[in-house]
Amino acid sequence: MTIQLLVTDRNLNFLGDPLDGWTKLACDLNFNAPASGSLTLPARPQYVELLQPGNRLVIIRDEAIWCAGPLEEPQNFTWDLSTNAGYGTITANFTDDLARVAGYVTYPQPDYEFTDQITAVNFTRDINTTNAEVIIRTLVDENCGPGALTARQIERLVLDDVAGVGGTRTISTRFEALLDVCRTAAATDGLGFRTRQVGDEIRFGVYAPADRTGTARFSAGLGNLRSVGFTLGAPLATSELVMGGNDPAEAATPPNTRVYVEVDATTDWYRVEKLIDMTGTEDDSKGQLTQAGVFAQGDDGPQASLATVTIDTADLKAGRDYGLGDKVTVVLPTGLQVADIVQTIRLEATPKDGEVVTSVIGNSDKTTSSAMVRLVRDLDRRLGRLEAR
Repeated sequence: MTIQLLVTDRNLNFLGDPLDGWTKLACDLNFNAPASGSLTLPARPQYVELLQPGNRLVIIRDEAIWCAGPLEEPQNFTWDLSTNAGYGTITANFTDDLARVAGYVTYPQPDYEFTDQITAVNFTRDINTTNAEVIIRTLVDENCGPGALTARQIERLVLDDVAGVGGTRTISTRFEALLDVCRTAAATDGLGFRTRQVGDEIRFGVYAPADRTGTARFSAGLGNLRSVGFTLGAPLATSELVMGGNDPAEAATPPNTRVYVEVDATTDWYRVEKLIDMTGTEDDSKGQLTQAGVFAQGDDGPQASLATVTIDTADLKAGRDYGLGDKVTVVLPTGLQVADIVQTIRLEATPKDGEVVTSVIGNSDKTTSSAMVRLVRDLDRRLGRLEAR
């Protein structure tokens, strides 16, 4: 194990010497969500000087950056006379740079200051019938990247190389959490997005997770499965009945009309219908009604739930043989084989005991492969159709 801990300012300038003398490190890398971690070390004056608001922590593992991002809680200080604690102890909580992106909302008019936004109640930022990756990159670029207003730009943030992934989508957004809209665009194709520090740049990029079900396998027999739980239940809906059209409560020209789209699942389960209200979407010419049905179908399908914790072995390592969002195979003790995606990769280390890397596959929420879709859909409805009006 070789771990080096460095501190930078928000412009990625390295400050002081590497942090040595640390006693415990934990870091969770999360799929399409900011990382979370904590670092415990003695409260030496030179460390107190470095662990300040606005600074960043960079974790270098085996000569490669494992995680880099801002200090969320730079100093949680404790000292106790009874323990002969010396300087005392500091625990610093940190995240990765994706948390900076998560701090933004989508402006309907990204080129204008907030106070100059158009006053029309239902005006939205529309990105029509284009590649999902392009949508995500555009949203980040115009709200907090190089293309954003100067006051909204994240220092050193640039767009990573184009991956050329994702199908055609249409997005409409108005003052929603930026990452929620990115997840909406990414959900249908299962795309991932992330930040990574390369030199003096923070690069935001989109990628397509890989199907590694044939090569990344976890089981008790292989010695890389710590715990597993699995359930299977009936679908919440098999037929998504999407209702669009103009709002009957509002005057409209031409006269108010309704549009109906049905999205059916191919399943052995009995028929269950669910109505989805997309009032305000006038028609399905851009596929928005169908897309809403597809999102809901992914959420409402058979309620399979997989919660698994794995551990690195010499033959199968996180970051080398599989990554966040990749689909892998878990062999249950019953013999059933279940494929699901890697949600979290966790690094825990102490100088005395070395490091342990574990992964969380699946999700304890119902419908593992669609838990994020459910979150996105619910947030999109509440924020996009209620609060933002």
